[in-house]
Amino acid sequence: MKKITIKTTKLREVVNITPQISELLKKHPAKDGMIHLFLKHSTAALTTAYLAENLDLDMIGAFEIMLPHTLTEAEGHHTHRMGHLPAHVAASLLGPHLAVPVEGSKLQLGKFQSVVLVELNGPREREIVIDYNGRP
Repeated sequence: MKKITIKTTKLREVVNITPQISELLKKHPAKDGMIHLFLKHSTAALTTAYLAENLDLDMIGAFEIMLPHTLTEAEGHHTHRMGHLPAHVAASLLGPHLAVPVEGSKLQLGKFQSVVLVELNGPREREIVIDYNGRP
């Protein structure tokens, strides 16, 4: 297993991690298989997305519409800080893991797909554990 660390710079952002994953595949080549990524955090997530200028803001905006940050301590009970509740829920909906096919040591993504880390409570350092089950 390998690990990579991603440093986020904003409270909420979408970070393209495709280059880091592709670089890892170059350093540890294999032909065909599946790469599995697991994010060791509960207020961030992994997914694939179409990335263009400012589209990450649209994605984050959609989460804020679904899970507004308007709850107060008096309106609900949560064992963790109320301000983190929307980040926990959005991260849970997206999920902490992702599997992507690999062929010839290259990610088999769609034309407009990128592997992204969705930061919902940054800035932070996020650790991703990577397992690659490929045949040499």
